[in-house]
Amino acid sequence: MQVFHHIKRAFLYILGTISAFILLYIFFTYLLFYLPVNKNAGIKGEKEISIYVMTNGVHTDIVVPVRNEIMDWSRMTKFEHTASKDTTFNYAAFGWGDKGFYLQTPEWSDLKFSVAFSAMFHLGSTAMHVDFIHAMHENKNCREIRISKVEYEKLVNYIKESFQYNEDGEIIQIPGIHAGYGPDDAFYEAKGAYDVFHTCNTWANSALKSCDQKACWWTPTDRGIFYQYPDKETMK
Repeated sequence: MQVFHHIKRAFLYILGTISAFILLYIFFTYLLFYLPVNKNAGIKGEKEISIYVMTNGVHTDIVVPVRNEIMDWSRMTKFEHTASKDTTFNYAAFGWGDKGFYLQTPEWSDLKFSVAFSAMFHLGSTAMHVDFIHAMHENKNCREIRISKVEYEKLVNYIKESFQYNEDGEIIQIPGIHAGYGPDDAFYEAKGAYDVFHTCNTWANSALKSCDQKACWWTPTDRGIFYQYPDKETMK
């Protein structure tokens, strides 16, 4: 009976610790995404280039022009890496995340416990997802941000530094049957590790910080980013 009592106490202790962690995580998630960084970014500086933040409801992408005088992404993340090989795209959406989650979970119905566990606890490698887009339009899931050329250079450097490179200085495409979700995207090896504190959305939030744009202190969700960029219709 004494052994059973110790097991019960250990189980309750573990359960209590996990519950406390989850509650604190939720608390700080909501607290910190209300705290702005660079809150005056939208009213200062030149408005020379349009970038976008875009969400699918869970994951945030940073969307930039395919090419301009500062950066030609098609020379790095090449159109030929996609199934369509279409060369008429005007924008490229960049999203960083857990490699296993990206490649093994094209739909939420495909999610496995082992993949989710690995992603949550810093156990896997990461990938960069690049999706080419013809045109961008603001809506409830997409916001336009106008920035200066100097700020855009900072963003370009941040995105470039998130990729892994081979000995020839080229980014490393991830081959295979899941090379992309569709005909116009591709996956690449990325730097860093994904976990509950470093998610796809914290990467996007840090991207905005890197180029001196409005962001929140920290957010593992897309809500933190879009709280800083409310729908224009709701602001009227």
